[in-house]
Amino acid sequence: MFTNNRSTPFERIEYVLILSVLFLMVVITAQPILHLVAVSFSDPAEVPGMSGLEVLPRGLSTDVWSLLINNPNVQRGFVNALLITVPGTVIAVLGTTLMAWALAQKRLPGRRPILLLVIVTVVFDPGIIPEFFVMKNIGLLNSYWSVILFRAVFAWYLIILIRLFEEVPEELLEAAELDGANPFQTLWYVIVPVAKSSIAMITLFYLVLNWNEFFRAMIYLNDPDKWPLQVVLRQFVVEGDKVGMVGLANVSANTDVNQISIRALKAGMITLTIAPLVLIYPFILKYFTKGTMSGAVKG
Repeated sequence: MFTNNRSTPFERIEYVLILSVLFLMVVITAQPILHLVAVSFSDPAEVPGMSGLEVLPRGLSTDVWSLLINNPNVQRGFVNALLITVPGTVIAVLGTTLMAWALAQKRLPGRRPILLLVIVTVVFDPGIIPEFFVMKNIGLLNSYWSVILFRAVFAWYLIILIRLFEEVPEELLEAAELDGANPFQTLWYVIVPVAKSSIAMITLFYLVLNWNEFFRAMIYLNDPDKWPLQVVLRQFVVEGDKVGMVGLANVSANTDVNQISIRALKAGMITLTIAPLVLIYPFILKYFTKGTMSGAVKG
């Protein structure tokens, strides 16, 4: 057990080493993000001379952000990303929770074969081609639902919740049954309050998974007007089309736009893409910490 009084030299050295390693990990993780923010807010004339280690902007300019925020492709991509992420996360969390609660019941008929099929999906991935033909045959191509439903229940997250639900004391379930609660009432009033930290953790995982999805969106959505923000980011970063990102009208009407480097535009676009997750994460952090530790310590 760790205590506030570290009496021996070895404990003090160990404490300093742990803090040093954690601080180094924070620096390594945060530095690239801070560098992107600094480049996007720097004066356009100063951007070419910035090194990859600088985390403070040179000068101050909001031209990059003004162009990105007012860009119709970016605005449409952001809305499309929300239309995919919000329903996708809600459906995935509900589906995973309900399926985990059912499979956690040891008296469920066919429980073992179903669990075996779940594990098979983890070991053997069907691949993108059979998945594409399935989406085509059920008529979901060029539809948001093709991106939302392709992984409505992720096997790893399902297994995590099954193991958690199996550890719920039988006394709680028996008490709910004696009070006349049906399985759905037991899940909502007994299981969910007990497992809310782990469900919040799963919600965060699904949120990140759906927000960062670009590969299947790029394959299944043929209409560029339906592309989420991540596909817009990929098209810009890979192709490097500054005129396409800024807009021909802006280039013709504003000579200052020509001075903005593509490096600054890429930095701003990447920052804009990851910003929603960075802003949401602190609100789920306390649940995430409890959820990752659930089952590790039993009181």
